[in-house]
Amino acid sequence: QVQLVESGGGLVQPGGSLRLSCAASGSFFGIDGMDWYRQAPGKQRELIAAITSDERTNYADSVKGRFTISRDNAKNTVSLQMNSPKPEDTAVYHCHARVHTSTGPWDYWGQGTQVTVSS
Repeated sequence: QVQLVESGGGLVQPGGSLRLSCAASGSFFGIDGMDWYRQAPGKQRELIAAITSDERTNYADSVKGRFTISRDNAKNTVSLQMNSPKPEDTAVYHCHARVHTSTGPWDYWGQGTQVTVSS
């Protein structure tokens, strides 16, 4: 069984900074892409940052230049550094990973962590 567990959410002031982390645990051989999604109240879940196994990154226009995704393959973690957050970044943030297990590659999701940007 593979689990993704996020941490680091909370309340942050506009213009501040916050770092989210997500750790994968369980029995698996490797991890392909790792991503961060978010879902605001009344809106669909959206992909905001992605990183490949060889650390190529891609960002949604809404966070480009403000957020940075990174990963530590040795620790099976992915992080999201949020700089200069705005109130519209308020959402539940979920990590996602494509994980290779003994039964094949599967998509896994974290439980989500709330980020609230407010003064």
